[in-house]
Amino acid sequence: MTLKALVMSLFIISTVIGTPICNCYKNQMLQEVANEAAIATPEAIIVPKKVLFIGNSYTYFWNLPKLVELMAKERNIELTTRQSTSGGVSLGTHWRGERKLKSRERITSGDFDAIVLQDHSLRAIDHPDSLLIFGKKFIDLAKANNVKPYIYMTWAREGNPSMLTAISNKYQELADKNQAHLVPVGKAWEYARQLRPDIQLHDPDTSHPSLLGTYLTACVFFAVLTGENPEGLPQRFVSEDNNGDPLFLMIVTREEAKFCQRVAKEMVLGK
Repeated sequence: MTLKALVMSLFIISTVIGTPICNCYKNQMLQEVANEAAIATPEAIIVPKKVLFIGNSYTYFWNLPKLVELMAKERNIELTTRQSTSGGVSLGTHWRGERKLKSRERITSGDFDAIVLQDHSLRAIDHPDSLLIFGKKFIDLAKANNVKPYIYMTWAREGNPSMLTAISNKYQELADKNQAHLVPVGKAWEYARQLRPDIQLHDPDTSHPSLLGTYLTACVFFAVLTGENPEGLPQRFVSEDNNGDPLFLMIVTREEAKFCQRVAKEMVLGK
């Protein structure tokens, strides 16, 4: 029996007899969960320079792509992000060019060396075949144009955490079958909520990311895209508008920033 299986058994026994299990075993089990989900990051990772995010509001809430760019800038890493997004759309919507989306044209334009693919939040559950079909179409198109594909695994709704099993399985399947890089955001959210059940990663609508949820998501992307440890990144990020005036894109507390950085680091790079 593995350590994880043993600890899970102890949890069940402790629940039945009403005796709490030692925190050291609980912490060890949570760490194993993070290590099992961690991505094997090459020592000499090739960091993409121009990344196109393709998705919907799960991508554009709190300007996730720009936040990832600013995190890279903090480490003097050249990484520019752009987005092709529209609210509520799926990868099929993008592929068909509906709502004036030009995602396919932008991939073939030669302007990007990487793309991030994010499907509708319920596609993996309600229409899993659509996720796999259109995900593959985009991955094949990207590879034909020397563009590296990344798969953005989303999270479960706040009131239904069990959704993550179907979501993570389908995104993992898409990545594995097509040799694409998985960005385990949903798993990072799950891990964060295991460590801190009171953490507010969701927007009040219980679906979209809160400010803190976007910060954690950006930390995961930073770790995957650059291979670097996000620990030590700032708690606030500022850009500029067309007039050169400051735009405060992200402000979280120092404690929240440290926690999210730690979760992202352990989830992507391991302990």
